[in-house]
Amino acid sequence: MMENYEKLHSLEDNNKRMNLSPIVVFVYNRVEHTKRTIEALAENIYAEDSEVYIFSDAPKTEVDVSKVEKVREYIRTVNKFKSLYIIERSKNLGLAANIIDGVTKIVDQYGKIIVLEDDIVTSKYFIKYMNDALSIYKDKTSVMEISGYSYPIDTKGLSETFFLHFGDCWGWGTWNDRWNLFEKDPNKLIKQFTLRDIYHFNLENSYDFWNQVIGNEKGKLNTWAIFWTATIFQHNGLMLYPRDSLVVNIGFDASGDHKSTSVDYITDYVDTPVTYFPTDIEESLEGRRRLKRFFKKIRPNLMRRILHRVKNFFVS
Repeated sequence: MMENYEKLHSLEDNNKRMNLSPIVVFVYNRVEHTKRTIEALAENIYAEDSEVYIFSDAPKTEVDVSKVEKVREYIRTVNKFKSLYIIERSKNLGLAANIIDGVTKIVDQYGKIIVLEDDIVTSKYFIKYMNDALSIYKDKTSVMEISGYSYPIDTKGLSETFFLHFGDCWGWGTWNDRWNLFEKDPNKLIKQFTLRDIYHFNLENSYDFWNQVIGNEKGKLNTWAIFWTATIFQHNGLMLYPRDSLVVNIGFDASGDHKSTSVDYITDYVDTPVTYFPTDIEESLEGRRRLKRFFKKIRPNLMRRILHRVKNFFVS
């Protein structure tokens, strides 16, 4: 039976009472990544007072059976949190379905949630930051997500945290009333989005995020995060974004579901507490400009885009 846990905690002092959010971790077949993720999380302030749920997906192929079992053997030994609940899937759901189902179940039970995947290593202040923000903005429904990750943008002159009309999935949190707006339906999205919508969804054509929606519609991709970003976009929502990342993604080694080896998104995290949370609930225009500049810098050049489209033509 799930139980909420209260402890004394405050931004200003130790006398303010709050309920710590449950933390959900999604794992599959990477035992070393999983160890680093769990061990870093266990070093967090408030880790010993937090309830943690680990969703372990079942193997997709025979090759993965032993790898999945090694991950499960490891997570059964974890004992550094207030409570640990392990959900071992009996059949393979795939990353997207595993996350959507797990997030929905836990956020509906608790009203809020902190989400990690098995390749997200956290700063020791990550749990504190997430809980602070989830408490501060719980009644501000235009704030739809709290992000622990920050892209490697130019941070000079930016405030410690700020809002973006965007969404992200590397160490994040939300509330049930906002998550319940989520819908993964590429066909419906394609019918609803105008060309103007796509232009702004792509950060004024800084990067082609919309192509992920098309890829899902054609069956070439099976992802979930782009639809969360679309949900935030459609509801004119905001994500709280830290100037300095509190997480680092260690999965850019071709070991993950999408086999990425990109170095463009790699950042380090800071081990200092976040103390500033904006009271004006509006997008930082300067933050958006910096983000667009980053994506323009990393987007594929013209020749790479042409070759990609030719490849897709022959695959279709």
